[in-house]
Amino acid sequence: MRKNIHIILSFLIIPVLILLTACTDNGVISPEEPISPTKPPSQEKLPQQTQPEPEKLPDFPMTVSDDLGREVIIKELPKRIVSLAPSITEILFALGLEDRIVGVTDYCDYPEAAKSKPRVASYTTPNMEKLVSLEPDLVLAESIHEKTVLPALEKQGLTTLVSSATSIDAVLNYISLIGHINGKDKTAAQLVNKLTDRIKAVSTKTEELTPENRPRVLYVVWHQPIWTMGSKTFTDDLIKTAGGINIFANDFEKSRVVSLESIVTKNPKVIIITGMGTSGDQIYNAIKNESRLKSVDAMVNNRIYKISDANLIERPGPRIVDGLDEMAKLIHPEIFGTVAK
Repeated sequence: MRKNIHIILSFLIIPVLILLTACTDNGVISPEEPISPTKPPSQEKLPQQTQPEPEKLPDFPMTVSDDLGREVIIKELPKRIVSLAPSITEILFALGLEDRIVGVTDYCDYPEAAKSKPRVASYTTPNMEKLVSLEPDLVLAESIHEKTVLPALEKQGLTTLVSSATSIDAVLNYISLIGHINGKDKTAAQLVNKLTDRIKAVSTKTEELTPENRPRVLYVVWHQPIWTMGSKTFTDDLIKTAGGINIFANDFEKSRVVSLESIVTKNPKVIIITGMGTSGDQIYNAIKNESRLKSVDAMVNNRIYKISDANLIERPGPRIVDGLDEMAKLIHPEIFGTVAK
């Protein structure tokens, strides 16, 4: 009887050993290794996917103040927005609001997708008939539109918010405001924080510079006649943050035509030229070949520069920090390195 039991057990054990050996050959398990129980797939704890928190929509109607100090009532979440400035269009795209844009200016060309938006205005004068036909629930304008365009928009009963970029902080605050009224507070905060970090990366290296170590800077927008910027402009703030001194900051506010004689008297050490929406070559060549400026330090030491893309400096939008980085390298190459050619 015992012999029969041994024979039966042999027949049972041998197949099991063969099966275990086959599993080992396939790299699945070794007969020497302990076999641990596993949970059914449905009970396995999978790694959690991190989902972005949804934006919390603000309460409407809301009342906000624009850069002109106007109290503006936003009745409901804007869904049809007209932008009357390239910088504003760039802000809307940066906040992920491109699907709500129903009209832009002829100069709104960044990002590439902005070119496909309906054109309703030149830079200073909108086509009111076309603009009104789009039935916008929000029009975003600049201070340049204050005198004539704004009254026309208000006459049509259009909700209009006006920006005035008097400093870098004003640009950041406007990005936050646009984000808030469009239910994009978190997106705007992330963008502003990122830009702020980049600005600090420059300012921490320049804020301790003495006046003697801050070059006098002439910023040229146009050449016939020479047009520049004074105080209460984000351009003046850029020059200061980049470690320079705007030679006309104490003479006037905003923009103005200046004489060649006044430039010679102030003797800039650095001349920075943009293109007023063009390549800037024409302006650069005109200034560089101006014989009456040959005596100023910037010309003597060949420190006359052209910004690679005028829009980085002239548009108070998210790319303004790219302009700051380039300006810092032009004014202080010994601190920030040189601009890549």
